[in-house]
Amino acid sequence: MNKYRFCAPCHFGLEKTLEFEVKKTGGEEISVSDGKVYFSGTAETCAKANVFLSTAERVYIILGEFKATNYDDIFSGIEKLPLSEFIGKNDAFPNNGHSINSALKSIPAVQKRVKLAMARNLGRAYGLERMPETENECKIRFSIMKDMFSLYLDTSGDGLHKRGYRAVSNAAPIRETLAAGIVDLARVRESDLVCDPFCGSGTILIESAFKALNIAPGLKRRFAGERLRFIPKSAWQNAREEARALVKETSDFRAVGFDIDPACVKLTLENAEKAGVSRFISAKVRDIRDFKYPERPVKIITNPPYGERLLEQEQAREIYAVMGEKFIPVKNNQLYTITSDEEFENIFGKKADKNRKLYNGMIKARLYSYYL
Repeated sequence: MNKYRFCAPCHFGLEKTLEFEVKKTGGEEISVSDGKVYFSGTAETCAKANVFLSTAERVYIILGEFKATNYDDIFSGIEKLPLSEFIGKNDAFPNNGHSINSALKSIPAVQKRVKLAMARNLGRAYGLERMPETENECKIRFSIMKDMFSLYLDTSGDGLHKRGYRAVSNAAPIRETLAAGIVDLARVRESDLVCDPFCGSGTILIESAFKALNIAPGLKRRFAGERLRFIPKSAWQNAREEARALVKETSDFRAVGFDIDPACVKLTLENAEKAGVSRFISAKVRDIRDFKYPERPVKIITNPPYGERLLEQEQAREIYAVMGEKFIPVKNNQLYTITSDEEFENIFGKKADKNRKLYNGMIKARLYSYYL
């Protein structure tokens, strides 16, 4: 059985969380770098990774890695790769990528060189002067980091954050993969009550339900890897069957969301229905000023408004001050809130028991955790 080397990018700050997930899916020889987790496995591992990983952005197969300081290096490096093992005679192979701190800076120029080199490599393997590219699309991704060139084959297609339940979102949503990472850091379990007082489109609540009920995030979607000839259909069938068998049909878990905007509350309930977890989630229109702790211990997990996006910083800080009035003391409850405001603890009125640097998109933020 063939083994492959994979790369799964993630939000900065979630590498260790993703590493643990990769281990659970059977990944081997795991290594971690900034924003990426590398691992080895079979075609079955690839299918399971796409179906089960909640914090990965994509799953790439590494086609090759080598040093490249000029375009000839790219050409000679790609010429040596066994591309025909992955790309069929009639497959299309568009490419895109990025370059950071490297001699080669022009992405369009690199794209042209990658395309030419791959066409030459595959043409030689299949005995063709020109590749037809009339059938399945194999999306190629390249990365040049400090002159190290990496060539990847995308097995995910749409980013793994696209679970299928959030076709529409509010103005500044938190990405599903980041929400899943925060939920994992909050150690949400099947007996928990979770609350998001700024629920928006319901992402944190739904990802909490997925975690508590052991629902694989990719269970209801399709992947580009299902069209790759070297990954058998049985690998995807088996991954989905395993995922379905692990779902907890009954649970004491409950999640409740609040938002001052009725449209957000409506969207939360609609998305929960699409995700198949509506019986575990409720949502109501409520201002943060009216928040009261429930009688049952609760984990508050939330992404309050940032000054950069929805409100001016002064308005956002007014909300943080109200949060402090309503949430302190935490007592037997727990609070996890992500914000980019470095003054959050001072405005909130209490130093966090723990804070962790995370990135919400391109915004550097921190997850402030209160549980004592």
